[in-house]
Amino acid sequence: MTIDPSEEPDSHALVRRQRELASLYATAKSLTALGELDDVLQSIVRHAHDLMGTDFTYLSLVADGRLSAKAAEGTISGAFLSATIPAGVGLGGKVLATRRPQWVSNYAASTLIDHDAGFDRLVVTEDLVALLGVPLVIRDEVVGALFAADRSERSFHPGEIALLSAFADHAAVALDNARLYEESRTALRELREHVAVVERAQAIHETLTGVVLQGGTPADVAQLLAGQLGGTVVVLDRAAGHHSGRVTTTVDARGVAHSVAPIRAGDSYLGALSWSREAVAERGVSDDMDLRTLERATHILGLLILKERAVADASERLSGELLTELMVGSPGISPSQRTRAAARHIDADRLTLVLVAESPALSSTDLARHLHDIARDSAGLAGEHLGRATAIVPSTDDDHTAEQVHRRLRRAVGVPVAVVGERAAGHDWARAFSLAHRCASVMRAIGHTDRGVTTARYALYALIFDTERVRELDRFLEASVGPLVDYDQRRGTDLVGTLSAYYDHRANVAATARALHVHVNTLLKRLDRVSDVLGADWRSENDLELQLGLQLYRLRDPG
Repeated sequence: MTIDPSEEPDSHALVRRQRELASLYATAKSLTALGELDDVLQSIVRHAHDLMGTDFTYLSLVADGRLSAKAAEGTISGAFLSATIPAGVGLGGKVLATRRPQWVSNYAASTLIDHDAGFDRLVVTEDLVALLGVPLVIRDEVVGALFAADRSERSFHPGEIALLSAFADHAAVALDNARLYEESRTALRELREHVAVVERAQAIHETLTGVVLQGGTPADVAQLLAGQLGGTVVVLDRAAGHHSGRVTTTVDARGVAHSVAPIRAGDSYLGALSWSREAVAERGVSDDMDLRTLERATHILGLLILKERAVADASERLSGELLTELMVGSPGISPSQRTRAAARHIDADRLTLVLVAESPALSSTDLARHLHDIARDSAGLAGEHLGRATAIVPSTDDDHTAEQVHRRLRRAVGVPVAVVGERAAGHDWARAFSLAHRCASVMRAIGHTDRGVTTARYALYALIFDTERVRELDRFLEASVGPLVDYDQRRGTDLVGTLSAYYDHRANVAATARALHVHVNTLLKRLDRVSDVLGADWRSENDLELQLGLQLYRLRDPG
């Protein structure tokens, strides 16, 4: 029902009106104190209940197109505070639409309003009959409505309506103040949190800088970050493959967040910094600042890695230079070389084992870099010599040392690698190197590409890789396969290749013929020719010597 302003109160009503107005101003004054929004809402409905003297009062606010009850006084049902209806229905909808007070003497029976089934059920539960609603207006915007209700049918006279309307105006001011107060407190709290996060990030950055200035390592930086940020921080090498210019974050199926920030220096990619921790929703500014801290740490790590790399490069260069000098100048060592070795905490007299490493998958430069780390740990030298990755290390058990170096090198490079060692007698590192690298060639030729041994393991082939025994090798080859070699050279045949294939297939004529892509009869004719050259009894009298001669001949002359 719309209010008729022409109605005038009688004399008794005027007295009551004056008393109500006095109570109104006293009540409104109590609302001016700043407080929490929920407390203000509850205070409004409590004072309205006392002021109006109705059975109960409640207040609803508009949000997302719906009018929802936020506070109530005198209600019976706890479910009433969960009441929410579309903003265009019910008595509240008329209040919002007209921006004026509205009332009904019997809510359930009224046909002047659009009913909401859910709210009508609460009306029955609460035994709500007469209802008066007035708008709550803040800066010319209707934000909700204040209601006074009775559990019996009645009319609301103009004085009551004016009283609740006047109170609603004061309540709107208090509500606005409470909202502004809450927003201010929230903003202040967020500002303080932001300042704390910034100060924490700055403190971490200063601590990281201190770690670097004190000679810390990338591992020290990662450990410090993990202690400050929580979770796990790992420095990844260049093989990690994260070349993006920004931090990327993913969350795995276990709910663990992984943030990876690349470590760069100019256009050079040096690795990445990975931070793993439990994923937490709504970390907001804190998480953003932590990610920025992670990025800052990559700048520090970039400088630290470049510094370490420069030191390592210088160390490798000096180690390689001294190794080359010892190789070229051996046997023997000069006083200056001995002094330079001592400056690197190396006892030149204990450098007894020369090691040569090779791998079909890596260059000698890459192998030498890894070999340098191993040699440094054992007070040895490493570098490239004559295109081979070479090291000279102390050793009391050469076979064990060669195996250990192979194991570490294999683990570092992740691909097959052959390591062969030779003991240097009387500081003759050059001869030891020659034997080791020639033995490595023999190992490669017979397919041994992933082991760590000394030349002693290949003593059977020493005639090939020991240059001092080259004449013995020539005499042995001349006696064993020399006639076949001469025959092939004069006739343009390949009896050496035919006989090698014959022994490779364990004297199986059919298998040998298939391997050579010839008919069995052709192979038999070639074997008869071998008998003509070596004698009919070559299969029985000198069979073992002939097989060894053929293998040594192939190893010495692979072409």
